[in-house]
Amino acid sequence: ALKVYIPDSYVGDVMGDLNKRRGRVMGMEAAEKKAYTVIDAEVPRAEMMDYTISLRAMTQGRGKFTFNPLRYEEMPAANAQKIIDAYKGDEE
Repeated sequence: ALKVYIPDSYVGDVMGDLNKRRGRVMGMEAAEKKAYTVIDAEVPRAEMMDYTISLRAMTQGRGKFTFNPLRYEEMPAANAQKIIDAYKGDEE
């Protein structure tokens, strides 16, 4: 579960980035702070490793977020196969 607090002018950039990270946007609402938006989303934990850096770059340091593990889901087959192939390559 991801909550992103960003200035209104960066909503499109952040939404595009979340989609690129296999995220599902669950909703948006106005934040308590004027001209800010809160985006609620679900994003795989593996895709969040560099999110701090990306969010700060997209929002010029004005965005912040909270992230809490929500549940486990099966990994997409293409991603799983890459991991399996890498593991098999390490054994040989």
